[in-house]
Amino acid sequence: METIKEQYDIIIVGTGAAGLFAALQFPQDKDILMITRDAVENSDSYLAQGGICMLKSPDDYESYYEDTMRAGRYENNPDSVRIMIKSSPGIIKELLELGVDFERDEQGELLFTREGAHSTFRILYHQDVTGKEITSRLIERIRERSNIHVFEYTTMLDWMIEENDSGSKRKKRCEGIVLRCQDQTVKAVKSRMTILATGGLGGLFAHSTNFRHITGDSIALALEHGIEIQDINYIQIHPTTLYSNKGGRSFLISESVRGEGAILLNPKGKRFVDELLPRDVVATAIREEMEKFNSPYVYLSLKHMPKEEIMHRFPNIYERCLEEGYDLSREPIPITPAQHYFMGGVKTDTEAQTGCDRLYAVGETGCNGVHGANRLASNSLLESLVFAKRAVQKIEREFDQVKISEKEIDLGSYQDAEALQKKYKRLVMDEIKRKDEDFYVKWCNNEN
Repeated sequence: METIKEQYDIIIVGTGAAGLFAALQFPQDKDILMITRDAVENSDSYLAQGGICMLKSPDDYESYYEDTMRAGRYENNPDSVRIMIKSSPGIIKELLELGVDFERDEQGELLFTREGAHSTFRILYHQDVTGKEITSRLIERIRERSNIHVFEYTTMLDWMIEENDSGSKRKKRCEGIVLRCQDQTVKAVKSRMTILATGGLGGLFAHSTNFRHITGDSIALALEHGIEIQDINYIQIHPTTLYSNKGGRSFLISESVRGEGAILLNPKGKRFVDELLPRDVVATAIREEMEKFNSPYVYLSLKHMPKEEIMHRFPNIYERCLEEGYDLSREPIPITPAQHYFMGGVKTDTEAQTGCDRLYAVGETGCNGVHGANRLASNSLLESLVFAKRAVQKIEREFDQVKISEKEIDLGSYQDAEALQKKYKRLVMDEIKRKDEDFYVKWCNNEN
């Protein structure tokens, strides 16, 4: 049985789309460690239902750019948005070469759908499980690479941070990580470069579409080590998750359902909002309607769409609703908002470089401002892949200049797992409250 070594060329923390795609970008002479706190498939990328955006033609550039900026309240980093959009055709080409299967018409041409706040159809999809399709194919390719070593149920506890010389651009550098293995032993693992792809922070909330083990570990460690973070209070609340009394992860009803014409109804059966407005606007309208009627949910209706079409376009959603006792083709379903996506993160540039040398952050973990204050639907999978690729390109340019430290680390302070988890959670939630108490009161006062 393979065990984790004391040293690797590259460490990637997280096995979602960003981490997997990054690993596949490296040449096969690089020795790569990938770890994840749960099973390799259990990332939020795997759960993404709607799709992945693509610039279909140069004519759509201005419209796509404006849609992204408007959704982000024009707080986006224009350079990041430009890079994401212009990189999208190349990223989609790579995904197709890796075996990803998107929906096509009878002539074999790619099909596109539309979601909330998009002005046109530019979203590729695979039924209503696009994230699963992309992530599954990436996992298959990872398993074909003997240089990539994946360890499940392994938790990052800390970064091995050293001070740089006074003349360096950044004050600190990362020499590797401290982790807890599946057998609960604690190890220090050194590397030349570390990529953080740990996802967001939904596991800290009582109601979230995220897996429960995704608890903002990278954000907590950035706060702990004084590495700059950005927009920690920019947390997206998804308007439509299936209401349930059961615990655990909230089941998301994709934006694309509303994109295909589903309408929102209050408890009296009255429509109360334009369903294609940005997510934050729709979520706030739902919350206000719930408060007005003192109800824990409102309703979503797709009754205009024939049952056969629903079962083809949204088979996973249809089946899950049936499991909860609702027939999406015959009746409105109860829905409620839940924490969904984190626009903030460890601050990075457009090559995913953090404020610490040899430490990169990609996907939901990093923040280069591409989403601004609110993410446009189906931009998340795309940006994860675009900036993961750019991170690897930068690492490759600098790799040979880096030497691994010989310094040893005391592991005694990492033995109490529960105390560490509580400490890190408090760091994150206190910082959200400090940055935006109104948001904290509105959405975080029922934290997990």
